[in-house]
Amino acid sequence: MAAAPRERSPFLGLLPLPERNAVVQALRTETVGGLVLLSAAVVALVWANTPWSGVYEQIRDFHFGIPALGLDLSVEHWTADGLLAVFFLVAGIELKRELVVGELRTPATAALPVVAALCGMIVPAAVYAATATAGGGSLEGWAVPMATDIAFALAVLAVLSTHLPAALRAFLLTLAVVDDLGAILIIAVFFTSDLNFAALGGALACLVAFHLLQRFRVRGWWWYVPLGVVTWALMYNGGVHATVAGVAIGLILRTTRDKGETASPAERTSHLLHPFSAGVAVPLFALFAAGVGVSGTALGEVFTRPEPLGVVLGLVVGKTLGIFAGTYLAARFTRARLNPDLAWADVFALAVLAGIGFTVALLIGELAFPDPATTEHVKAAVLAGSLLAAFLAALLIRRRNGVYRRLYEEETRDDDHDGIPDVYQRADAAER
Repeated sequence: MAAAPRERSPFLGLLPLPERNAVVQALRTETVGGLVLLSAAVVALVWANTPWSGVYEQIRDFHFGIPALGLDLSVEHWTADGLLAVFFLVAGIELKRELVVGELRTPATAALPVVAALCGMIVPAAVYAATATAGGGSLEGWAVPMATDIAFALAVLAVLSTHLPAALRAFLLTLAVVDDLGAILIIAVFFTSDLNFAALGGALACLVAFHLLQRFRVRGWWWYVPLGVVTWALMYNGGVHATVAGVAIGLILRTTRDKGETASPAERTSHLLHPFSAGVAVPLFALFAAGVGVSGTALGEVFTRPEPLGVVLGLVVGKTLGIFAGTYLAARFTRARLNPDLAWADVFALAVLAGIGFTVALLIGELAFPDPATTEHVKAAVLAGSLLAAFLAALLIRRRNGVYRRLYEEETRDDDHDGIPDVYQRADAAER
């Protein structure tokens, strides 16, 4: 007798309890950080468009550092190369966690979010390229609309006071993690200056030393912090964007726990640095990167010049089409089936929300367009595209918030107050 076909696993269904707890903890910090980020962006925009804009520019362009070590940078440069290295270190840890114990640990569970994320990077780049080519503009900004800003997206959800189920939030987080990896690879490969192979060799040696310290279970921040700073400085002087050092260290940190450990080195580091990254590093970067002049003429150029228009269309149209089509096609050609409590309209709304590409898009925009005038237009386009995506996503998500509220209440109800949601206990009983 032929074996019965195996039932396909639900897509966006109930997360395993450990995964749900990890996602909830990570997103709680990102949500608070996203609200701070949103506030910093508003302050930057207001400050840059007041009579005191000159003070803003003086602070942003003020240089300090150690010239002898090649580290005499402006405040804006320090936030982009220095503080964002912490952001990418946390992103590297999150990617490592996803690869080891999260959604990316097996090909079956990784296929769908990875395909969706890749399509969500390729299609926006193609939309930008088509728009720039049609308008006779520069193709240098093809990578600007590729990345999703998870903190900004979660801030939008917090402002909306939505009850998005954990599975939808986890899917958004996984998309952003893969996006971050793609962004750092693009920065490392395409946005390098003249390479200093001696400095890069030193950075590689430091990373090897970091790996050996982890392998032999050496403890003590006094080993790792100085080594991390030296790695960052050597990477910067080597001509590769210094944020690459952050993600490399994050990927090296051990994620699994040894016997008797309450937390792995990666967990401890993320616990310490994630609040700083979300609440200080990224908002300070936004404060000195988002301050662009807003006028009728400037806004008009966003929608008439090919480069900024390509960024807006890439974020709003490219991200939506790429993520939704990638998710739908991957689900059709795999054994995944959509959670019956949700609809493809929910995936579409999430794809629109992923068009918020604030932090990394601003960073890549600065790298792609060294000319200050063009950079200002591209920054304005990132802001306009992200705000437009946020507005459209808000409309779509609010329409379904009643469904989300019901699912959220079901997955968080704990009538016996034992710290474990009742839905998981019912699921365990059904399996037995």
